[in-house]
Amino acid sequence: MPTRNVVLSELQHNLVEVLVQSGRYQNASEVLREGLRLIEQRERLEAAKLKMLQDAADKGWADIAAGCYADLADDKLEDFIGQLGLQAAGRGQTAV
Repeated sequence: MPTRNVVLSELQHNLVEVLVQSGRYQNASEVLREGLRLIEQRERLEAAKLKMLQDAADKGWADIAAGCYADLADDKLEDFIGQLGLQAAGRGQTAV
């Protein structure tokens, strides 16, 4: 397994020590590997979010090009966005 030297701040060093001493991790390498797994997970999640936003934007532009949109007066826009929020909130609720 490759070895790498890393420089930690005093705060990071102390955190690693506390986590190892707690028994949660056996050594500093386990702590750092867990941190890297969390970074990988966050990167995957951010990439998935970006892909969803890009897909939504592409669909929106395609709808506009196809004439599938409605013009709203400026004074109606806030109410329209509020209604969309309520609809989205209703979809996010789960049945108990």
